[in-house]
Amino acid sequence: MKNLKNALLLKQLYQLKNLGYRYTSVSIFKDEEPNLTLPHSLEELKKQAHNCHLCTLSKTRNKVVFGEGNSNATLMFVGDMPSSSDDSSGKIWSDRAGSTLNKMIENVLGLTRETVYCTNILKCRAQDTLNPSSSHTHTCYPYLLKEIELVSPKIIVAFGELAYTYLTQDDSPIEKIHGMVYQTEHYKVIGMYHPNHLLKNPSLKKEVFEDLKKLKALL
Repeated sequence: MKNLKNALLLKQLYQLKNLGYRYTSVSIFKDEEPNLTLPHSLEELKKQAHNCHLCTLSKTRNKVVFGEGNSNATLMFVGDMPSSSDDSSGKIWSDRAGSTLNKMIENVLGLTRETVYCTNILKCRAQDTLNPSSSHTHTCYPYLLKEIELVSPKIIVAFGELAYTYLTQDDSPIEKIHGMVYQTEHYKVIGMYHPNHLLKNPSLKKEVFEDLKKLKALL
């Protein structure tokens, strides 16, 4: 398309020259540079995510599942991807894992869901829920980084290995790093078992409880 337009412009310039013109205001065609900046408000960022078609997940999703909660929260929870329930409702952690998270927040931390901020790396449900494509997570990751920048939490709980790896660049298994605190320039990251994993492995409740006590001490 660019070469075609330039060829047409060149033809027009020769025609103008044959007519005796020496100067013209006609300019060479240029592709407009795309605007790659993300919005500077959560509401606008949410709108952009809802209209996102950067990866193939946009073709199979029912609804985009964006982060929710206190936009000035001290504590942020980051998971991996929406569940099937989230995909249907458009609400984050709306299933049994969400109920487990609510109990963790209220019963152990003494907070409410409204006082924290909850989000995922992926804003759309992945087809292969066990191993989401790295291209999908890489594409969606800038949304998470912008959420973190806008909310500016002091502590981030990374649920599961995927979230922890993206936030710390440490790919250690969750069994080794859960409960450990990773300090970044702007916030602390603490890895924990994902509520979904806890539902499948109730024997881990004691370990999660100890990790939550460490988190409460940090708060």
